Amino acid sequence: MSNLYITGGRQRTLGFGADEEWRAFEKALIVRLDTEAVNGTICVEYETPPEARAHDKASICFKSGAILGNRFYVCTSTEVLIYEVPGFRRVGYVSLPCFNDLHHVAPTPEGNLIAVSTGLEMVIEFTDEGKVLQQWNVLGEDPWGRFSRETDYRKVITTKPYKAHANFVFWIEKNIWVTRCDLKDAVSLSQLGAQIDIGIQYVHDGLLSGERLYFTTVDGRLVIVNPQTLKVDEVIDLTRIDNPDEMLLGFCRGVLMIDETRGWIGFTRVRKTKFNEKVLWVKQGFREHEKPTHIALYDIAAKQCLREIDLEQYGVNAVFSILPAI
Repeated sequence: MSNLYITGGRQRTLGFGADEEWRAFEKALIVRLDTEAVNGTICVEYETPPEARAHDKASICFKSGAILGNRFYVCTSTEVLIYEVPGFRRVGYVSLPCFNDLHHVAPTPEGNLIAVSTGLEMVIEFTDEGKVLQQWNVLGEDPWGRFSRETDYRKVITTKPYKAHANFVFWIEKNIWVTRCDLKDAVSLSQLGAQIDIGIQYVHDGLLSGERLYFTTVDGRLVIVNPQTLKVDEVIDLTRIDNPDEMLLGFCRGVLMIDETRGWIGFTRVRKTKFNEKVLWVKQGFREHEKPTHIALYDIAAKQCLREIDLEQYGVNAVFSILPAI
């Protein structure tokens, strides 16, 4: 697996501002990366149209996606796009009023789509034509208890503060699960009461690979869970691996296991103007040297970092998904 797809965005040059988080990125990017030759090619450079964003300076970034067959599924904050790979001809597009701060989209086993509308604390199942089939509130509440069906939330810059900050869907057998960043766990939407307690820090991802589940936490840990027992088997602190200068690795998000022991992990440079609740784990402030946005290949059995690839040289300032390239 020497070729990867990276989803993310190119940062906008900004001054300081209270709403910078929502203006941070000017283009959504998908990059094809040859990890052997260390060569990257931009496959998609995308801007959300005005009718699907809150204002002309709203942030545009590809969040987490999925690949099934020759279909590449990816989302911006307010849209779901489907591309045919490897040529990246766009073959599908859905944008619904209930899309606000989307974090992940994936195809369902039944052939529909499922997306995490983080801003509405909601997971939505819909067809590729945009017909909504099911909606779940990730706290087990009425999906429309806090929100209005009459509002176009694509035009709402933010609904924060969030209660859960749901961000990633995955399946264990036929049961749908979602990670809840702020609650540091994952819960099943179809098996009521089932929970995976991560606990240690804000959580992202939820990759089922082989017989284990892999979660990242924002402070740079890889959490390995047994999907049968729903218990944590191991926590690996990536900041302690081959990092003698204790450099700030970045906001950890994105994982792709290539076998039982080796996996690519994504790190987004922590922007100093974004010091908010999600980066309070930088306990002693920002170090003098922090690493650029990059991906790193780890041997998690040997506790070694095998290689790193700087993504900023390809214009990628935030990384969400790391996916195998066709």
